[in-house]
Amino acid sequence: MDVREAWNKIGAGSKTTAVRSHSTNVLDALSPVCAPFAARWDAEADRRAKLRTPENLKRLMEAQKNHTSARVTASTARTQRASAKAASSNPLSSARRAARTADKAARTHQRSARSALKAAKVNYPATLRSAAVRAHAVHAVPAGLTSWVLSTPTDWAIWPVTVSAALVAVNAGMLLVGRRSVSVQVEDGLSAEERQLVERLDPSYWVQHADERGLGGTVTTPPQVGTGGITCEIRLDGKWTVKELAGKADSIRNLLGARSALRMRITGASRGGWAVITLGTRKATDGTSAMWTPDLMPADPLMMSLGQDTETGEPVLIPFDERMLVAGASGTGKSWSTRPLLATAHLRGDLVLIDGKGEEGTVWESVCRVAVEADEIEDVIDEIHAEMNRRKADMKRRGISVWDGLQLTVLVDEGQVVLALVKGDAGRLQRLVELSSLGRSRGIVLWWATQKPVMSGAAPGVHNLIAPNLLTRFSLRVADAQEAQTALDDCADYAPHKIERGKEWRGHGYLKDYGPRIIRTWTLDDPGVKALPVKVWRGTANVLADRPAGLRLVKAEAPAEVPAEVPAEVPAEVPVPRPAAPVTNRDRVLDVVREGARTGRDITDRTGLNKGTVSKLVKALVESGDLVKGDDGMLTAAVAGEVSA
Repeated sequence: MDVREAWNKIGAGSKTTAVRSHSTNVLDALSPVCAPFAARWDAEADRRAKLRTPENLKRLMEAQKNHTSARVTASTARTQRASAKAASSNPLSSARRAARTADKAARTHQRSARSALKAAKVNYPATLRSAAVRAHAVHAVPAGLTSWVLSTPTDWAIWPVTVSAALVAVNAGMLLVGRRSVSVQVEDGLSAEERQLVERLDPSYWVQHADERGLGGTVTTPPQVGTGGITCEIRLDGKWTVKELAGKADSIRNLLGARSALRMRITGASRGGWAVITLGTRKATDGTSAMWTPDLMPADPLMMSLGQDTETGEPVLIPFDERMLVAGASGTGKSWSTRPLLATAHLRGDLVLIDGKGEEGTVWESVCRVAVEADEIEDVIDEIHAEMNRRKADMKRRGISVWDGLQLTVLVDEGQVVLALVKGDAGRLQRLVELSSLGRSRGIVLWWATQKPVMSGAAPGVHNLIAPNLLTRFSLRVADAQEAQTALDDCADYAPHKIERGKEWRGHGYLKDYGPRIIRTWTLDDPGVKALPVKVWRGTANVLADRPAGLRLVKAEAPAEVPAEVPAEVPAEVPVPRPAAPVTNRDRVLDVVREGARTGRDITDRTGLNKGTVSKLVKALVESGDLVKGDDGMLTAAVAGEVSA
């Protein structure tokens, strides 16, 4: 054999292999299409085989015997009735009446026997193969006769026989292809869990076992494995809808043999009649750093970066100037998840941290304003509320509707502790509610964090008047479905209470209205927090002056004595330095009245103090004679002579 002949044989062999491979691929593609038909055929054949028992056969034979006897009886009665009618012309004669009654009873008995025979035939059906042969004979025999009739000695009409034979061939072919065992090709690099899921999501496996789990009428497409896990489209036949398929999530999980903690999401596809199932076997964030840096701050000043989508790896942005609720059980990484958001707020504006627990405040106290102890929390609530009123007055004076200065961000963490602290103080609780409802337009944004997102009970984590104002909501793992409802509102079906436990899932949660895709938040360690620039916000109001004397933190000291005369060694033109007295709320009220404020509302708008404080101070100043209240209710400052008088 020369080289050319050997090469030709090799080429012929490769062509044959290619043809066989192509044929195999075609049959693999047709198998999922024919598999439902083959599955229904086998199910029906199995049902018939189970009914063909000796007991049912005995009942069928008995029913046939009874039916034959009833037919004979009915025929005899009919003949006797006809004979009686012929023998007598009188329809009321006893012979004709008896024959008529016997005929009627025989016909009734025949109908009853026929019904019993039909029921017995149903209980003992013919095999599906024999039924198919009879069905095909219905068209094969007439087709053969038609071909014979239409044919001539020179021209044979074979099309009727051809059509009939084609129907038989299609039936047999669909059975063969549908029953064909398809070998699923699984790509390399998959874990053992992913290999099993891919094999069971393949159409060849799915259609053969879907009926067993109540999923008949659904057909999958070959699954795809990406950075976020496995995705697979499912065709919904008949009355199936995406909602009904999602309700069968447990059946799907059982069919796939998936572990109960595996994240599974069923959503609508981009076209009607299709659904998409996503299995979170992977995270697009695996192998990437979660450490936050200022470079991750978006260029848009109205947005900030929350974290990364674990399915796509894309950054997730949320509004910077929106009120927010962050929920998460103890140990889910709630404090670490909020650190990058706090750092963003600190770099872009002012930040106040009200830390009911105290641990996080230890890290932030050298960077921004922090309130941990009860008196500190009470003071800072009053200061922020006063600042809100001061900004309102400033906005009114300048004729603007939205604050145009730096944003003051206030984080309350832990909300349950802070609410318990102010529970008996209706005034401060009302100020917190007003901060959540009125502060945003005045540049004061409230963020609320809690590990117990409930609004009822003895120890709620968020007040029922504050929660509706917190539009941006992010939830880490929570305890149960009730907490999920409060944490994500109408997106509670994301099921944050089903997020897996473990260190690798800390800082992972769902964002309301983003979709049921888990987000991995950024984080910031202690050195990163302490490296931020120091910027401590201080309120303009002196809230300590409003506190009762019994609650003062520092005793008031007696004013320093002023020397009666200047010592000789000090030149007369050089003033002696005096200690600066603190500006109290009383002094502020007197100053604004001297500047032209005439009513309590004017004083409130100019000083930023709350109405109750202004009312008390005005009353005290009028009683002491420092202010004069006219008959029309207008306030004026008393002159020196009037005061001494």
